[in-house]
Amino acid sequence: MDFNASLRKAVKTGTVFLGRNKTLESIEEGKAKLVVVARNSPESVKTMVNETDIPVYVYDGSSVQLGKACGRPYVVSALVVIEPGESDILNVARV
Repeated sequence: MDFNASLRKAVKTGTVFLGRNKTLESIEEGKAKLVVVARNSPESVKTMVNETDIPVYVYDGSSVQLGKACGRPYVVSALVVIEPGESDILNVARV
């Protein structure tokens, strides 16, 4: 599975919220199916998402690279997948 391609497809066809605030809000509301955090995300973000039962994928790149992988020209330290759309991104949770 090409994670970047799956992520782009999820962003285009599914419901994906970018940013740590929306990620944490979605976790609290029980909507999150997968959380992705950049390797250089603040430890406070990593700690908060790791304290949940939701699968967490640590992106092997910086927050700048995660933003680019999402097709956005800005930093993304965390994102949450609510619905994968036509993507197979939820399979990363099973790896």
